[in-house]
Amino acid sequence: MPAADDYFQQALSALAQVARSQAKTIAAAAELLVEAIKGNHCLFSFGASHSFIITEELVYRAGGLMLINPIYPHGMNLAVHPLPLTSRLERVEGLGRELLAAAPAKHGDRLIITSTSGRNSIVIDMALQAKAMGLKTIAITSLAYSQGTKSRHPSGKKLAEVCDVVIDNGAPYGDAALAIPGLRPKVGPLSTITGCAIANALVCEVVAQLVKAGIQPPVFMSANQEGGDDWNARRLAENKARIFYL
Repeated sequence: MPAADDYFQQALSALAQVARSQAKTIAAAAELLVEAIKGNHCLFSFGASHSFIITEELVYRAGGLMLINPIYPHGMNLAVHPLPLTSRLERVEGLGRELLAAAPAKHGDRLIITSTSGRNSIVIDMALQAKAMGLKTIAITSLAYSQGTKSRHPSGKKLAEVCDVVIDNGAPYGDAALAIPGLRPKVGPLSTITGCAIANALVCEVVAQLVKAGIQPPVFMSANQEGGDDWNARRLAENKARIFYL
């Protein structure tokens, strides 16, 4: 089988496994978000390095929920140079705590934190700070990866141990899934594919529950559709008290 075909099969298998095994946890996470929206609380999302891609998928996205606010991983996304700095900064103790403390988050809000390994200080500090501030947290992480590593946080804990709801993205230890004969490292990471699918499945469930409850959720229409700009402008204005990225 060609390596490209093998990767597609690995990705499809991972998505199917996540859909089967994480249905209950995705439902639990959706319930937390719906509860917050009904209570006029705010929603936030964070991830360092490539995990910020999941936040980018959730924010300002056609078909996405307008109410999810990014907490920017300053110096830890692909806009920074040199790129190895991202790996150094996500290990800095206390930085996650300060990033959340500087955000407009408050008691009763919700925070989605994505980290495939779940071992670095930035996400653990942020989750612990969220708990201290009275926020409920949802982790998107790989349990296989997390269980195969040691925590880099002084507490010895990993992200999955300090969040209220934990969604397993199904990525393997090391993230990459495909072995190439003659090459030691595997290739073909899976966490972005499964993580984005989880993020969108979560949004779909939240929106469906809100509509069922008689609440019209603010959802982005593509700006490239006719009427999209007007639709988005009206709903952004209606919900500006809970939107901080404009």
